[in-house]
Amino acid sequence: MAERMALTGLLDQLDGTDSGSKIRLQDIIDNFASRGFGPLLVLPALIALLPTGAIPGVPTLCGLFIATVASQLALGKRTPWLPRRLRERGFSHRRFHQAVARVRPWTQCFDRLLKPRLEFLTSPLMQRLVAVLSALLALSMIPLELLPFAAAIPALAIALLGLGLAAEDGLLIMTGLAVVALGAVVIWRWLLP
Repeated sequence: MAERMALTGLLDQLDGTDSGSKIRLQDIIDNFASRGFGPLLVLPALIALLPTGAIPGVPTLCGLFIATVASQLALGKRTPWLPRRLRERGFSHRRFHQAVARVRPWTQCFDRLLKPRLEFLTSPLMQRLVAVLSALLALSMIPLELLPFAAAIPALAIALLGLGLAAEDGLLIMTGLAVVALGAVVIWRWLLP
C-alpha cells in the first residue's frame, strides 16, 4: 500500500499546488498518483462534498473522475490515466483554498482518529471491491446533482472509503459502507415518499 497520509495533508498539498487560478484534474493525478488510488478517490469526493460541490457541474465532473479512477483500480491498474478532455477540466483554486481554510479545524480533529486497524478490509481483494462500489457511487452523483445536496451522500461515502484505503483503516471502510446503506434509504424515501 502507498504511504499513509492524513486528510489535512492531502487537502493542503493540493491547495499548495502552483496551478494558477484553476486546479485541473490532472493536477490531482500528478500530485497523488505515487500515493496510490486512495487519495485519488478522496480528493474529488471532498471537492463534491465541500462548498465547492455547490457549483453546477462540479459533482458531475468529480463523479466522472472518481468513476474513471476507481474502474482502473478495480481492473488492477498500477497507475491512473484520464482522457485528455477530462484531465484538463478543473475548478477554481481560490474557492478551493477558501473551503480548505474553513474545514481545516474539522479535518485536523478527524486526522487524530486515523490509524491502521481491521486491515483485512484493506486487502487487495477488498480494494477492488471498494473500487467497484466507489465507481457505482460516483456515477450516481451525476443524476443526484439535480437534487439539492443529494450528491453529497455518495461523495461522503466515497471520501470515507478512499480515506480508509489511504490510511489502511478498515473501520473507516466499514463507516463508508454504513453511509452507503443509510444514504440509499434516505434517497429512496426522498424520491418515493
